[in-house]
Amino acid sequence: MGSLAAQRRKRVRILLGAVGVLVLATAAGVVAIARPNLGFDAGAETTTTTPAPAPVRATLQVAPVPADAPMPSPAALAAALGPVLANPALGTLTGMVSDAATGTVLWSQGPDTPMVPASTTKVLTATAALLALPPEHRVATRVVQGEQPGQIVLVGGGDPTLTAQPAGQPGFYPGGARLDDLVAQVKRAGATVTSVVVDNGAYVGPALAQGWDPADIAGGNIAPIEPVMFDGGRLKPLEDESPRSATPSLDVGRLLGAAFGVDPARVTLGTAPSGAAPLASVESAPLRDRLGQMMGHSDNVLAEAVGREIAAKVGTEPSFTGAVAAIGQTLGSGGFDLRGLTLHDASGLSVDGRIPARLLDQALTAATGDGKPQLRPILDYLPVAGATGTLSDRYATGDRNAAGWVRAKTGTLSAASALAGYVTDVGNRVLTFALMSNDRPPDVSRPALDAVASTLRSCGCQ
Repeated sequence: MGSLAAQRRKRVRILLGAVGVLVLATAAGVVAIARPNLGFDAGAETTTTTPAPAPVRATLQVAPVPADAPMPSPAALAAALGPVLANPALGTLTGMVSDAATGTVLWSQGPDTPMVPASTTKVLTATAALLALPPEHRVATRVVQGEQPGQIVLVGGGDPTLTAQPAGQPGFYPGGARLDDLVAQVKRAGATVTSVVVDNGAYVGPALAQGWDPADIAGGNIAPIEPVMFDGGRLKPLEDESPRSATPSLDVGRLLGAAFGVDPARVTLGTAPSGAAPLASVESAPLRDRLGQMMGHSDNVLAEAVGREIAAKVGTEPSFTGAVAAIGQTLGSGGFDLRGLTLHDASGLSVDGRIPARLLDQALTAATGDGKPQLRPILDYLPVAGATGTLSDRYATGDRNAAGWVRAKTGTLSAASALAGYVTDVGNRVLTFALMSNDRPPDVSRPALDAVASTLRSCGCQ
């Protein structure tokens, strides 16, 4: 698969027990069949009534895990994991498994070793975002009056979820702001539009991070990180891994201009004048929704935008450097052990990032425990094995023991795979885990990682 420098990305709410919800279906009806008067049967009419069936009543079986569920024995857990951990497909493996309720470490292997984390980095980004920002936090995209007659300025505020989809049709991100709303507001303001300036000043520094490959733009994994774009820069708005635009903010400016008949050549980059009169503004969906989209789809562009939102809150510069500094500062202030952490982005696409399994597991135990309730939403953001997001095609065939029980964030680069999340074992104890495999291609290591998580589900291990 080549050297590490050539690696490229390919791309728990605690499970509360057995869920069996029957669909309530009640059907009641009186069917009247009237035979019309044809003259030979004057005044005759027949009505047939069908009795309503008895209603079907649901038996709800959702219940919290019992407080006295037995915690696995570390020795028994290690013995159960032994055979699957011996699989050479795991390459260099580190990991940690903890009891969610108490934080007790039940198993670990090289937990302090910095590893290539891939997209499990987003666990830390989401953790920092929930610690630093209110869940209803939104990002605005504005249009203001320009310096020249007929000139308007599109001011990006850091929202990559804006869409240009026609009215009534969804964009890639549910609840995202819409270009047609901006256009309608500008028209209502009575502005004459003959040119458009796009102001990208909300971000500074390079548009691609250390450890990224520009080929990943056409490959559908990333777009240049600019403070306004359509559908995360996707050229095919509704396709997750669509090729991305190399000029995402100009694309928005050109379509904004096109709504007023402006020649694309008259759409340029620039800066909004100080104190410019506002013409229009739209806002993103709240942070809580965008974090769910970021985690479920492992959305790199959205992760980088959220990283800059954290930077703005903390007071570091809105760049890759500022975002990772803000994430680290927020986690450190939250009491997390940052030894071994090296980040170059907020998404995990960089092949130069390093995270120890200990830190990922610590973030997950903080979310499942009682110490930091503001982190609890992370558990709902994690994909469900065999069902949703980046875990939808895993545990879907073959060993389905963990399907529906494991919830985890995936991470994939060309020689790195990771899985970090939680599982309710057969003894109804909730366990958090972080598993990190390096030096193997993902088509080899991912099934082996899945087998480890499946063992956690089935063990019980008393």
